[in-house]
Amino acid sequence: MSGVPQTTLRTLGAPRRYLQGAGALDFLPQEILSLGGQAAVVADALVTNLLGERLRQAAASQAVELHFLDFGGECTVQEIDRKSGEALKLGARIIVALGGGKAIDTAKGVAMSLDRPLIVVPTVASNDAPTSRLIVIYDEAHRVAEVRTMPRNPDVVLVDTSIIARAPVRYLVAGIGDALSKTFEVRQCRLAGGRNFFGTPPLETASILADACYALIRANAVEAVRAVRNNEVTDAVERIVEANVLLSGLGFESGGLSIAHAMNRGLTAVPEIAGSLHGEMVGYALRVQLLLERRPKDVLRDLDTFYREIGLPRTLRELGLARPAAEVADLIAELTCRAPYIGHFETALCPRDIAEAILAVEEESG
Repeated sequence: MSGVPQTTLRTLGAPRRYLQGAGALDFLPQEILSLGGQAAVVADALVTNLLGERLRQAAASQAVELHFLDFGGECTVQEIDRKSGEALKLGARIIVALGGGKAIDTAKGVAMSLDRPLIVVPTVASNDAPTSRLIVIYDEAHRVAEVRTMPRNPDVVLVDTSIIARAPVRYLVAGIGDALSKTFEVRQCRLAGGRNFFGTPPLETASILADACYALIRANAVEAVRAVRNNEVTDAVERIVEANVLLSGLGFESGGLSIAHAMNRGLTAVPEIAGSLHGEMVGYALRVQLLLERRPKDVLRDLDTFYREIGLPRTLRELGLARPAAEVADLIAELTCRAPYIGHFETALCPRDIAEAILAVEEESG
């Protein structure tokens, strides 16, 4: 059309509100009120037992109606359909996700199915699911089956760091592994001319956020891990939670992903590894990506030392595979090359390239 400027649209997405701090959970009822006042909470039995009564009392004090929907433990199409039916029957106006990544993704699916506002309350900082529109759906064998996209980001993300600090430290470390990769993945996506999760080239802001995420992690991770082992909330813990949840989420969704996340398709197909946390797999896969990038040896050694300091798995063996072999590497590589992010790399890769890098990481790590 004449007179319309020819330009390339670039997009940055984010939740409408983000709240973080010790005791933040107590602000949930007023956030629910601001969106409609009646909510269905998707949470598993453990989380409901830990936090349910506290939430019910806080909600009752502000005349907020809460209904808890028991999450079965895996984000599948069937689970989303079941919870959607229950929420619809209750007449819920708002969906609240309370728990870890899979409970969050299930609640996202319910909110999308019913076209309801979504509040996300993570109880661990193990990945960046809380801020994004993505819904990672698994099959009954715990393998990644598909990724869906909500039409908008969550309305509210509320992160209570006192709850995060009481969770097992493994979850925080996994979140560090997931977040650590973003500066490298966003860079590769941009070098390859890739698109972000809004279907547009990344803004410079996405790279800035991903770089800030990496800087916060390297400066604060060791101290934060030490504090969470003692169930303490410190400034370092606050910074790492901000990196794991907010900066990592904004960075990947608006900046794009690459090999470290593409490998999730292959790693979850190996039964001995499938039980690992998402961030543990991504942290390991970042080492494979950096080897494929031909990073200098000192960079790889520095990262190896950092992984040892915080307890992040470095190899397939440390992820639980007793005997890494060529046929396993081939399987992971073949499935990795079917992931949508495989083209977000500065040079074209084939399964053989990835399989060789997988085996090289095992060999170099002893």
